Amino acid sequence: MSATAAHTATPSSGTGFRVYHSALPEVCPRDPARMALAADADGRCEIFTWNAATGTARQVTDSPDGTLHCALDADARVWWFAEDRGGRGLWYFQDFEGGPRLRGLTGLRPGLPHGLAVSDAGTVAIGLGDGRGMTVHLGTPGGPARPVRTVDGHALLTGISPSGGLLALSGAAGSDRAVTLVTCSGAVLDQLSGRGGRLWALGFAPTLSATELLLVQEHNDRYRLASWRPGAGLRPQDWCRFDTEVTARWYPEGRRVLIRQDRHGRSTLTAADLDRRALTPVPCPPGTLLDAAPHPGDDVHYLWTDTATPPQMRSTAGTRLPSLPALPAPVPGRHRDLWTPGPDGPVHTLVSAPDHASGRPAPLVFLVHGGPADHDRDAYDPQVHSLVASGFAVARVNYRGSTGYGPRWRAAYGEGVGITQVADLVAVRADLLRRGLAREDAIGLWGTSWGGYLVLLALGTRPDLWQAGVAVKPVADCAAAHRTGTPALRALDERLFGGTPEAVPARYARSSPLHYAADVRAPLLVIAATRDAKCPPGQVRSYLASLRQAGVAHESLWLDTGHDGYTGAHHVTALQRAMGFLDRHLRRAPRPTEPPRPPADGVSGSTGPAGAPRNVRTVPENRQNRRSSHAEGHHPQRPARG
Repeated sequence: MSATAAHTATPSSGTGFRVYHSALPEVCPRDPARMALAADADGRCEIFTWNAATGTARQVTDSPDGTLHCALDADARVWWFAEDRGGRGLWYFQDFEGGPRLRGLTGLRPGLPHGLAVSDAGTVAIGLGDGRGMTVHLGTPGGPARPVRTVDGHALLTGISPSGGLLALSGAAGSDRAVTLVTCSGAVLDQLSGRGGRLWALGFAPTLSATELLLVQEHNDRYRLASWRPGAGLRPQDWCRFDTEVTARWYPEGRRVLIRQDRHGRSTLTAADLDRRALTPVPCPPGTLLDAAPHPGDDVHYLWTDTATPPQMRSTAGTRLPSLPALPAPVPGRHRDLWTPGPDGPVHTLVSAPDHASGRPAPLVFLVHGGPADHDRDAYDPQVHSLVASGFAVARVNYRGSTGYGPRWRAAYGEGVGITQVADLVAVRADLLRRGLAREDAIGLWGTSWGGYLVLLALGTRPDLWQAGVAVKPVADCAAAHRTGTPALRALDERLFGGTPEAVPARYARSSPLHYAADVRAPLLVIAATRDAKCPPGQVRSYLASLRQAGVAHESLWLDTGHDGYTGAHHVTALQRAMGFLDRHLRRAPRPTEPPRPPADGVSGSTGPAGAPRNVRTVPENRQNRRSSHAEGHHPQRPARG
């Protein structure tokens, strides 16, 4: 839904740049026609209501920096998290039709969002973090908050039972292999363990007749559904197993769940009947399902896309859903899959190329995804669209460590953190050259967050292979990022590296781009954020200082935002700057062996956004806060960079 569905709007900053959040609307359990969602409002994400019965929308929030997190409870109260640029804030709510805006619970200090749950009985649970741990608070909407339980490290509130008597916390035992069941008095009722594999909760069944929690468990190189009931404990559903990541949601009636599987860059839907132990495919078009949810009357809402088609909200029952911003059609380019042999199995790459029939390969850009617990999909991506429309080819590599290819692939770091992933990029580069799909003198890299980290590492460890690199909000110094990052990311680092920087300093140093900064030879653009908590600015500044000391030519751009900005202005600034940079360095003649020296301060063109050259096209729309709910469930604060 664009902002114009609710009011007259003008393009953001004159760019025509609009945003969308890749998630379905939240639906009121007692009135499925009432919905709430994050959508475009003049180039920002804001919260809207949508009434499917009347086809009308209303804008709820209006923040200078945008609003992303929202919910809709059984009484049709719209909830949203109002945060500052540092990510700290509080939950508020308002009646669906409007009225006063009230604090979700009173007496709370602003914190980081770690979950919201509202029971059918009207009990609200709010998880707020302080950067070191998380506290769960209970109360009635608008009433005083009562702290229930505080846990150290990264944890998420993942559900409240319909009666309001039980809470589910993921990671509360300091591990992504544990789920804790807590009573409303704060007592631990049960502690569930994955026993060697990940375990995550996906919510309580929406029925008052019995308390049942749905979970997914990693087991024997597979993912299987599991359930938990008081007194019965954890019960794996061995008949319901999948070879790649899944997430699931309860149907409104009966013991049925809708399962969405991400596999090899595409998605499928399956309905599972837990009583009959039966699986039934749910028809959907080939491509990617960014979100899917079951509703009364066997209606299934899903958000579908493929590389050539922008996301579309669909309903199997024909329910009237909000419209997403329209894009120029058709999306350009030719799109194909490529599989490259590798030591842990074939590496899957999504390749897009311009439509022109010239015999010479187009300049190629590796668009490196973040995470690492994420993957590139057969899905519309405005960066791919902009690059292909401007005459570039694009390679999106699902390197080892990516999701969507099974637990063994996700855990394959045999050559070292980052080093393994760079080896996959190098192997795919060689394969593209062998197939005549690229040329050696025009290959660049562009990545954000953990993808930006891999760009810096590839430029430093294999400097002879690339002609340009763009790293947006990257990890540049692994040890410093660990010391100053969030608890979730510290836990992720310790799992990947096998310990802290103090325990295994050589591993952190070997995988850190800072260690190789002096070896970078390709032109480099670093875009960073002054308020970034996931990839903190201090470690980026240290990397830039090392580049200057070594005399490495580079450019930098600083954005006054956090890691996940919600405004189109920030996105378009970064997009235009990156597109112009790649155009200058990948379309020119082969560079000399010795790169030009930078100006005295080591930064060129770092004081403002440079407009894209005339032969570069930036698409006037961008995905907002790329959300991947596979494996970790539907939690926007998943422990991943990117």
